[in-house]
Amino acid sequence: MSHPFRNDRRAGRGAVRPSPIFLLVVAITVVGGVLAWNADLDSTTAKYGVFVMVVFGWIITLCLHEFAHAWTAWRAGDNEVELRGYLTLNPLKYSHPLLSIVLPMVFIALGGIGLPGGAVYVHTHNFSPRTQRIISGAGPAVNAVCAVVLLLIVRLLGSAHSHPAFWYGLSFLGFLQVTAALLNILPLPGLDGYGLLEPSLSYQTRRALDQFKPFGMLILFALLFTPAINSVFFDAVYSLYELSGVPSNWSRYGSFLTRFWT
Repeated sequence: MSHPFRNDRRAGRGAVRPSPIFLLVVAITVVGGVLAWNADLDSTTAKYGVFVMVVFGWIITLCLHEFAHAWTAWRAGDNEVELRGYLTLNPLKYSHPLLSIVLPMVFIALGGIGLPGGAVYVHTHNFSPRTQRIISGAGPAVNAVCAVVLLLIVRLLGSAHSHPAFWYGLSFLGFLQVTAALLNILPLPGLDGYGLLEPSLSYQTRRALDQFKPFGMLILFALLFTPAINSVFFDAVYSLYELSGVPSNWSRYGSFLTRFWT
C-alpha cells in the first residue's frame, strides 16, 4: 500500500516560513500573558491582559488549525497551498479576514464559543478517500491537541492563589479549543466533519450537498441559537473539559475577564 504522503517531501522546512504577521500575533499574545500574570485579579489590567492573551492566542490556534490542513495537503502533493501562502501561518491568508478572524473574535468575546474560522482551499478531489480524511481531520486534531496541552499545563501548574488571572485566562483558551474541536467535527457541509464524511458519500449526494457548503456557518449559527441544541453542546463541552481536572469555574472566570467591558 502506498503512503498517502509523498516520500520526496521530508520535513518541509524550506516551504514552512512563519510570516512576520504570525510572529507579531505571537508577540502580542505573550504581552497579554505577561500583563495577566502580573496583574491583580480584580484589576483593569488583568482584564485587558486576559482579553489580549485569549483573543490573540485564539488567532494563533486558528493559524495552526488551517496550517495543519495545508501542510497535510502539501505533503500529499498539492503544490498550490504553498503558492497561496498557506504554509506561512499568516492569518490574512486564510480566507476572508472579516469572516475568518473578526467574526470568531466577536463570538469569543460575546459567547465564549471557538467558531471555525479561516479556510484553506485544497484540491481534495485529487486524493484518495483516506488522504482526504487525513486532510480534513488535521485541523480539529490540532484544536484537540491544543486543548490537551493548555489544560494539562493549567492542571499541573495553575493556582487560584498565585497569578489567578493568567490561569483563568489560559483555562478559558483551553475551553475554546474544546468548543472548536467539537464544532469542527460536526458533519455539516463546509465544516471539517463533513470533509471526514464526504468521501463515503455517493457522487449524487455530494453534488446535492455541495450547494449548502457556503451556508455551513449560517446553519451552525442556527443550531447554536437553538436552546435545546445549545444545551446539549455545552454539556458535551464541559464534560470533556472537566476530564482535565481543571475546575469548570476557572474557564467561566476567564470568560468574564475576557469580556473586560462588563
